[in-house]
Amino acid sequence: MSRYRGPRLRITRRLGDLPGLARKSSAKTNPPGQHGASRSKSPSQYSIRLKEKQKLRFNYGVNETQLIRYVKKARRMKGSTGEILLQLLEMRLDTIVFRGGFAPTLRASRQLVSHGHISVNMSGVNIPSYQCKPGDKISFKNSLGGMGRPNQLASLDGALPVPSHLKFDLKTLSGEVKQIVSKEEVSCSVNELLIIEYYSRKC
Repeated sequence: MSRYRGPRLRITRRLGDLPGLARKSSAKTNPPGQHGASRSKSPSQYSIRLKEKQKLRFNYGVNETQLIRYVKKARRMKGSTGEILLQLLEMRLDTIVFRGGFAPTLRASRQLVSHGHISVNMSGVNIPSYQCKPGDKISFKNSLGGMGRPNQLASLDGALPVPSHLKFDLKTLSGEVKQIVSKEEVSCSVNELLIIEYYSRKC
């Protein structure tokens, strides 16, 4: 399944607030679709788990194949599989750039990384899924020095709180990963146990 490129507010109406997908919110409260306002049937256990999985997938902008790969990787590591899965997604370079306030959404953050504007420990990295580690220093490449601040940063100062596991300075366009993110500071509010249960029979 390819990455979603359709209307983002349609997804947030169906799944709820997804800060990585869109900063805007819809004035409509009903789920999308012709019969969205009249749906009264209680959801099945499968649909509840599917919804939690979809929240994670759309918030972090990963496709189904990538998410399955992260689930398998989390299972091989020691600790709670659900928490490790969230940590793996939060420690991606595109997520770090977004949570540090360098971009308004994860989609914009991924574009910054893939276009080669971000350095990790003074070395250029253009892979959005690059796994950051505590102690990594993140910054814009020197090639942007004469261009001034990117336009999309102008409206972000103070708009998004930087989590405690990161230390970022929008004035110097640099920051540092201080530690592994805690479950309490994950950007997307999901029940990770339901996600692991969803994949228990699929991979």
